[in-house]
Amino acid sequence: MTSTDPRDDLTAIATAADLRDAWPLLSAEERHPAFDQLPRTEREDFFISLSAREQARMLLEFPPHRRRVWMRLLAPDDAVDLIQEAPPEDREGLLELLDDFTRKEIRALLAYAEDEAGGLMNPRYARVRADMTADEAISYLRRQTREHAETVQYVYVTAPDRRLMGVLSFRDLFAALPGTPVRDIMNTDLVTVGETDDQESVSRLFAEYNLAAIPVVDGEGRMKGIVTLDDIVDVVQEEATEDIQKYGGMEALDAPYLDTGFFSMIKKRAGWLAALFVGETFTASAMGRFEEEIARAVVLALFIPLIISSGGNSGSQASTLVVRAMALGEIRLRDWFRVVRREIASGLTLGMILAVVGFVLIVIWQNLFQTYGEHYLLVALVVAVSLVGVVMFGTVIGSLLPFVMRRMGFDPASASAPLVATLVDVTGLVIYFTAAAVILGGTLL
Repeated sequence: MTSTDPRDDLTAIATAADLRDAWPLLSAEERHPAFDQLPRTEREDFFISLSAREQARMLLEFPPHRRRVWMRLLAPDDAVDLIQEAPPEDREGLLELLDDFTRKEIRALLAYAEDEAGGLMNPRYARVRADMTADEAISYLRRQTREHAETVQYVYVTAPDRRLMGVLSFRDLFAALPGTPVRDIMNTDLVTVGETDDQESVSRLFAEYNLAAIPVVDGEGRMKGIVTLDDIVDVVQEEATEDIQKYGGMEALDAPYLDTGFFSMIKKRAGWLAALFVGETFTASAMGRFEEEIARAVVLALFIPLIISSGGNSGSQASTLVVRAMALGEIRLRDWFRVVRREIASGLTLGMILAVVGFVLIVIWQNLFQTYGEHYLLVALVVAVSLVGVVMFGTVIGSLLPFVMRRMGFDPASASAPLVATLVDVTGLVIYFTAAAVILGGTLL
């Protein structure tokens, strides 16, 4: 039988696409021979396509004399990402592989926080002066592109002090008459970001305006660099991963799952798990508070999981919707009342739907199996009323908690589904047994 495992025959890896498919399955000893057998241009494309973490790992596995050429292959913003992923003791050595000009650029970029526009930007971009003619600009740009400009989708028009004046495309230049001044064809309706703007706000601008690059300016409007779409794709993936991990009821991981150490993983998960466990002890206390009612009407205990899970599920739904809407910039802190008002109506409607379903199911089950005793209609009414209250409370808490988190300066994604469920559990029990005491008083209770 023929094996389909790429590790069985490294000679079968003939293209960068083949290596990309096999890469996660290969050991370090297998990766380098497979990488070296690719044609030079494909090796370069493959290396650039790797994540910064993989690039750093691979580069440090090369012998010292091979590192320089691969380090210099990267654009400055990509080189910064690689250096930040390398162990601290190796970072200065990687910087020394670069020429003086590039090293200065990268040190300037390293001064920014990783999640700021300045930390994402490439300081190399295509620029022209406003007083150039179209032909002069094209000739000048041809020289820039050969030397160092990463992207020429957009050409930026800057003043002598590097203040951003406008933007134009190559199409604009080629369509213009040869002697037309650049100032007459440039677009002055600019979309820019500040050098300290958060990466999430930058990603929203890309989504809103559908641009391939956005210029980064300082407080006085001077051009500092550009953030390109490929940088933002990585940011969006990183932010989404972080939010999903937080929403699962844990701290966000600093590295891929398999690269995270065992004890680091335990540390990330144990804190939240312990906090949620302590929260659930209040649920046990609440059940102890109603121990007498449960003993007198054992049938009530059958519906406890149904009641508290319905509240937790509705709260998790609301929290998910609000956290995602916040991440997309659809709602802001000032919108909290509109959201809560909307979720009260939604919770009431959803609760009534579940109440009808629950009531009908109890009646059907009683007629089929005589499970709930002679007062089954009252029990069904208790469950129905409780579902309305618990689901409505759950949706309100789930929608409000992300606003509270953001107002306190925390990530709204910390309003995780387990946290919402834990908060709703105790209240659900109180609502349930309060409804039981009112409706079943004088009968079962």
